[in-house]
Amino acid sequence: MSRRTSRPRRPSSAGARTAPRTEITADSPCPCGLPAPYGACCGRLHAGAIAPTCEALMRSRYSAFAVRDSAYLLRTWHPATRPGVLDLDPGVRWERLEILGTTEGSAFHTTGTVTFRAHFTDDGRTDSLHEKSRFVRHEGAWVYESAVFAD
Repeated sequence: MSRRTSRPRRPSSAGARTAPRTEITADSPCPCGLPAPYGACCGRLHAGAIAPTCEALMRSRYSAFAVRDSAYLLRTWHPATRPGVLDLDPGVRWERLEILGTTEGSAFHTTGTVTFRAHFTDDGRTDSLHEKSRFVRHEGAWVYESAVFAD
């Protein structure tokens, strides 16, 4: 997932409204949608474990958007395509991830793709991001390389 802020930044003000954020703890349901608590699922990858498949990396990157972990997103982005800074929009709340398909991306592959739809609200407006992401192995670990937007 490569979402960056696409609209001008809103000036902050005392009266600005943003959706209240629910604190995600190790015992919270994982944002990626798998039936495991965050700490045993994507949280362990955010803490430094290596994703075994490109789908696992995709799910953990989605969860990183949900918990606003830009350091993890940058760390798991291929150095050739990684931006210098990742500006996460505070008005976006990631709601649900649907994995629509995968190709390759297992322990026996060096490349893989994940097609997904990520549902979100942006300052109260519902929307989704439909993308086919490409992952490659870099220094032994899966990293996000690029994407093609499907919609």
